[in-house]
Amino acid sequence: MRFIFALLVVISHSYPLSGNSENAQWIYRLTDGQMNYASLGLNGFFIISGFFIYRSFARSGSAWEFMKKRVLRIFPGLFIVLLLSVLMVPLVYEGNIPLLQNWEWYTYLPYNLSLYGFQGVVSGVFDGNFYHAINGSLWTIRYEFTLYLCIAVFFLFRRNKRTIQLCLLLVSLGMLWGYTFFREVLGPLSIFCLLGYNVLNLGTFFVLGSLLATFELERWVHWGFVLVLLVLLGISVYLDLYDVAKHILFTPLVLMLGFLTLPRVSKFGKWGDSSYGIYIYSFPIQQVLVHYFKPSAIILMLCSVPLSMLFGYLSWHLVEKRALIFKTKSFSKLYGKWLNLV
Repeated sequence: MRFIFALLVVISHSYPLSGNSENAQWIYRLTDGQMNYASLGLNGFFIISGFFIYRSFARSGSAWEFMKKRVLRIFPGLFIVLLLSVLMVPLVYEGNIPLLQNWEWYTYLPYNLSLYGFQGVVSGVFDGNFYHAINGSLWTIRYEFTLYLCIAVFFLFRRNKRTIQLCLLLVSLGMLWGYTFFREVLGPLSIFCLLGYNVLNLGTFFVLGSLLATFELERWVHWGFVLVLLVLLGISVYLDLYDVAKHILFTPLVLMLGFLTLPRVSKFGKWGDSSYGIYIYSFPIQQVLVHYFKPSAIILMLCSVPLSMLFGYLSWHLVEKRALIFKTKSFSKLYGKWLNLV
């Protein structure tokens, strides 16, 4: 499902990056503007993340162990895509000043690696494209990482599961209340580069995913529940109430669909988890294609999806999977083994 959600983001970005409106998306027209592919993908990502990040917290022996796993999952892949983006800049640079004098080129990697110093553009790069950002997908990572930090707070009272459940319940209700009634007021507010609207929207999906993890949702998975949720979701779209009901309905639906056992499909994960790589590589791939070829939305989609899948799998097998060996091994021991080999 993460793989599907990543591809939905790639498909959605194909429209604006090629100069088309998101109104051209089939699902946007079908739902009268209530859905688009990117929002479904991002919402799904945060739901699944909330569920399994809580499980990671429950399995971790300490806050240090938990955060080490989170850092190893996010930053190695992010560093490599940022490094490759910096190395790609000379191939597409069309600025008025020499590239070596363009300070934005030097700050692009460290600012974005810090998460909260997000830098979208390097002047002179993709200035002729419809969007100038090198990698517009990276803005969500700081929200994801911030939510990891929030989950880590539960280590203060990790042995009291009821307290954690109550906290998650109250926080989710508060966020739902804020999203429903105070979105216009809180949405534009920004703290540490975190926009209020995104915190209330994506954060609510994450928190509800974590809350359902505490109740072991997988024990309640049944096709009947899935069908009921699908019907209710369809009714909310028909009544133009999807934006109000999406957090309550879409969250359990995604998780239940993920836990349903389907022949062959359930073994899809044996090829590795390319979803993160697809997500972080697709935008620059699409920008390069637009820069050189100016394709239509459909052509951009047909070219960028397989390329993003390729880079996603390379990222998983060459970078992300290798970095995860540090999850269960101390850095000192690995460093010592390396010294012995040398």
